Amino acid sequence: MYAAMTDYLGFEILDGEQKVMGIAAYGDQEKYDLSWLARFDGKDFRVDTRLITTIGLRRYKARSKGHYFSAKLVEKLGPRRVGNLLEDPYVHYAAAIQKLYEDIAIGLIETYLAETLNESGRIALAGTGAMNIRLNQRIRAHPLVEEVIVHPACGDSGTAIGAAAWAVRAAGLSIEPVTHMRMGPSFSNNECLRACMAFEKILLWETVENPHKKAAELLAAGELVAWFRGAMEFGPRALGNRSILASPIRHGVIDAINQKVKFREQWRPFSPSILESVAEQMLPDGVHDEYMLFNTAVDWQWQQRYPAIVNRDGSTRAQVVRQKNNPDFHRLLVCFQQKSGHGLLINTSLSRPGEALICTPGDALNMFTGTDLNYMIMENVLVSKRKISQKWQ
Repeated sequence: MYAAMTDYLGFEILDGEQKVMGIAAYGDQEKYDLSWLARFDGKDFRVDTRLITTIGLRRYKARSKGHYFSAKLVEKLGPRRVGNLLEDPYVHYAAAIQKLYEDIAIGLIETYLAETLNESGRIALAGTGAMNIRLNQRIRAHPLVEEVIVHPACGDSGTAIGAAAWAVRAAGLSIEPVTHMRMGPSFSNNECLRACMAFEKILLWETVENPHKKAAELLAAGELVAWFRGAMEFGPRALGNRSILASPIRHGVIDAINQKVKFREQWRPFSPSILESVAEQMLPDGVHDEYMLFNTAVDWQWQQRYPAIVNRDGSTRAQVVRQKNNPDFHRLLVCFQQKSGHGLLINTSLSRPGEALICTPGDALNMFTGTDLNYMIMENVLVSKRKISQKWQ
């Protein structure tokens, strides 16, 4: 259902759902009632497949491309969106489909899991839909729920962990809880230096004694910094090992990130990575998530202080960084706090639009040279571009 409306609203399925979720904050969820798309009455859950999730000849076609909805949906809602998503009716359709998605999910939980929740108060979510941070937060706020568990790789990639957990349990062994997502490959300083050699005509690089301090200096001066250290994150989120970082107080920081590398819609805020000590002041009690899986309300004073990380509805998707779980990234945040007085950074994935998260030093350098980023730190190597290299000598 959500994928079909993502398609109708002009985005690619399995890519644009997060955009629909984000733009929902700008719309009026009550202006249009989409409950005729799907319903749950306490007994039956039905999706109207005459309108959405259609297959074969029933699909709406435009320019020889079949869509995930039918011509009947277009008759009811109007033409598929091709212009500004913030315009009526499309922005309100986004809000309405988010509301319907949440309402049905809550109805299913209350009907089928109430007895279990009354006993334990705990619910675990899986599947790509569990990346919908607004739904996750609504479930967390439900009176029957005391704890929501969402695995950081809750989509298809996480089935590898699920299969391994099943095999371990079947063998009679105990399963340890996940404490971090740094499960990918890592690279030595020498490997990073060797990768730089292929770019010697356009790049300069040097080994720095304290990369955290150097990065904090650049960030405090208003620079964007690509950050490549330690083992690559597993899952869809950049959590401080393969990240593009920026100061949250820099004027025009969203424009700078979009112009240099991300090219995202202007209405989409970026997520912050926050020291636990700052999160205790900034975020509500009990909503200190390490993996950017929940939408969290931010008090007005913090919205005014850090507008670049706040959604239209006054919420944010924050990563709370703890020393014991991510000591390297925690050290960078501490250095930035000591330099600037602010214990948080804007954190977006080290990748270009439509591309996977960067894995190897070669991947990082290819991305770096294909953007307008000026600085990157790979392990202890500071990489810059020759045309600006004299600025920091």
